[in-house]
Amino acid sequence: MTTLTNTMPRVRGIFQRAETVWPGLLVCGLAALAAQFLSDHYGAPAMLMALLIGLSLHFLVDDGERCAPGIGLAAKTVLRLGVALLGARISFEVFAQLGWQVVGLVVGGLLATMAFGWAAARSLGRGWRLAILTAGSVSICGASAAMAIAAVLPRNDLSERNLSFTVFGVTLLSTVAMVVYPILSNVLGLTDLQSGVFLGGTIHDVAQVVGAGFSVSEPVGETATTVKLIRVSMLAPFVLILTLVLRRTGMAEPVDGKRPPILPGFVMAFLGLALVNSLGAVPTAIQGLLWALSKWAMLTAIAAVGMKTDLKRILAVPPQSVALIFVETVFIAGFVLAGVMVLV
Repeated sequence: MTTLTNTMPRVRGIFQRAETVWPGLLVCGLAALAAQFLSDHYGAPAMLMALLIGLSLHFLVDDGERCAPGIGLAAKTVLRLGVALLGARISFEVFAQLGWQVVGLVVGGLLATMAFGWAAARSLGRGWRLAILTAGSVSICGASAAMAIAAVLPRNDLSERNLSFTVFGVTLLSTVAMVVYPILSNVLGLTDLQSGVFLGGTIHDVAQVVGAGFSVSEPVGETATTVKLIRVSMLAPFVLILTLVLRRTGMAEPVDGKRPPILPGFVMAFLGLALVNSLGAVPTAIQGLLWALSKWAMLTAIAAVGMKTDLKRILAVPPQSVALIFVETVFIAGFVLAGVMVLV
């Protein structure tokens, strides 16, 4: 009887919490569905559509208490769930498939782009948060990386704007690259292996890598996708190292008044899924299901981030920020192309 008495308030609390957040979660989910519909029927990038739809619904956050709690939950918790489930696609076999030269080129591209982004941000008068956010998203996996990195960066009054701008920027540039880079690889006379490494090592988002690679040939598409998965696997180590650096320097954002954990829960889940998948313990059907759930969680979270961002603030982004993400994109393209010419 005592156990039942203690349990009932918790159950009521769960239902009250669900009643508070479901309207906002529902709106974000519907926005994600609409974005995927536009992508499937008109070829528009789903991530970009989710962000734009979210921006158009910003009034729901300003409207008061009805939708704001659920939108906040989607922008934070659902986001972290989506990043964690990305680990289900990672298998350490991909490192062996292409050899350590290609892996070294991918890691070198990440490190070089981060250093370049930091220097470029300083020369353009941009802050270190934007430098890490844009360079990390450009060098790892586009919008997914931007949202994972933003989850551990200390927040300020420009955090939502910078995240929305970065998601918009990398998605747009990735779409342009999907069209331009295959033409460039053909003009340069790259082999199938070189083309796959170049496309997978430079285009920001997974969907655009797949589109670009298979538009050239099936072998190029398979190589590009494998290289892209190597880049995606860099996300968890990067976020871990960033978290440790922020803690050490005292800049990490506190969680419930306490220091944040050394290893964020969603990064632990990412690494755990990657390890289990590498051991062959995740059936193909389950892997596909987890990947689909990750995709929908990310779309829902991006829609929520859009809803939390005032479009006027996006339009007020300084041209230096636009130049920063553009030159980072050009830099990693040049770095990987040079590496492909020498190493592959």
